[in-house]
Amino acid sequence: MKFCLHQQRFAAFTLIEVMISSALMALILVSAYMCLSAGFSAQKLIEPRAEIIQNARVALALMSADLRAACPLSKSDDFLGMTRTVENVEADNLDFATHNYTPRRAHEGDFCQESYYLDKDLETGQFSLWRRRNPTIALDALNGGSKEEIATGVVGLKLEYFDGLDWYNSWGEVKERGKVQTPAPEKKNLSGLPEAVRITLLMDSNPKKKNPDTAASEEKPEPPLVFQTVARLNLVTAGQNSSSSAATGSSDNSSPDQIIGTGGNN
Repeated sequence: MKFCLHQQRFAAFTLIEVMISSALMALILVSAYMCLSAGFSAQKLIEPRAEIIQNARVALALMSADLRAACPLSKSDDFLGMTRTVENVEADNLDFATHNYTPRRAHEGDFCQESYYLDKDLETGQFSLWRRRNPTIALDALNGGSKEEIATGVVGLKLEYFDGLDWYNSWGEVKERGKVQTPAPEKKNLSGLPEAVRITLLMDSNPKKKNPDTAASEEKPEPPLVFQTVARLNLVTAGQNSSSSAATGSSDNSSPDQIIGTGGNN
């Protein structure tokens, strides 16, 4: 019997091909790890900032909505804005009344006395923005009611007031009212309601990064995030519009928008 032996060839990789494949695979894995690590780092950086931006937007929206419907606070005081500094932090204070309120209990209307101010948390050492609301007409317009925390991680609040001609750092008279104001403000207006309020809110850029066990000298300070908006008091504009219309007489056919001016000239 004759047996035919057939030589078979088996496919295989050479040593050079194996080394090249291993190097390429290592390069791909390292690149994927670096991309994943960069993604996690970006997420850790963006998440706290996104939360800060959202808190600032909500705080500015609440303040703007209340100021747009602002009205006189009491018979003696229309609007009070103080320039204050607490532990080298600019912490202005604002007291006014607003019609931006929905009655929740009996004997309540749409009139609400409000205050905006900064207060420090003794446990964390950080400042927060607070709002005091009193929907009842109290004898002391600067006290009473309930308070709620609007935003955390605040490192400054600056308020400026516009009377139609110029901006002021404070508004109204707050002497002997139990509140301490920074002495000698640059400019002060003592009458009526302002036409607009410019709000500058400074937020800690990364409050979660701070480690209480680390010395303050070892921490690298980061610049705060600055948010600013201008809230126009619509009821003041409406009052000026009515006064201007009455002054022009019934023979004037001009529209209210044409009568209103920042300088009060008709």
